[in-house]
Amino acid sequence: MISIRRLTPDDWRDWRNLRLAALREAPYAFGSALADWQGAGDTEERWRARLMSVEFNAIALLDQADAGMVSGSLEGEQPELISMWVVPSARGRGVGDALIGSVIDWARSAGRDTLVLQLVEGNEHAAALYRRNGFEDRGLVADADGPCERLMALDLLSG
Repeated sequence: MISIRRLTPDDWRDWRNLRLAALREAPYAFGSALADWQGAGDTEERWRARLMSVEFNAIALLDQADAGMVSGSLEGEQPELISMWVVPSARGRGVGDALIGSVIDWARSAGRDTLVLQLVEGNEHAAALYRRNGFEDRGLVADADGPCERLMALDLLSG
């Protein structure tokens, strides 16, 4: 059974555990590095601040065990799905779909008409998951400071 739990700053330990696991397991998929969040960067205040500065943060539980995480940000022109990761042992079991669905519901409840995301070019498993959930490829986004990313968007009014 999959359930989604929306987080508050008091849930910082749960977020921290999943985020560090994600950065260890899939460093290529994130704009942050594991080293940035360890050592001096690994403080309760910083983790709480991350959960307060991003509007939507949730974790998925599969059979009551932490199975994934996702966030949604209103920082840009359109809401953006960010920080998505599923525990390897939970992949292929609907956890990713449930996490994406939670961000879609959040963006719709905010009255938005489009949800966007960016993923590292070549991450075909993630791209297939997003396409299955209705996202369409909008092309490459050039970033001189990092890897090439692909922009994907979902029309929230058509579903």
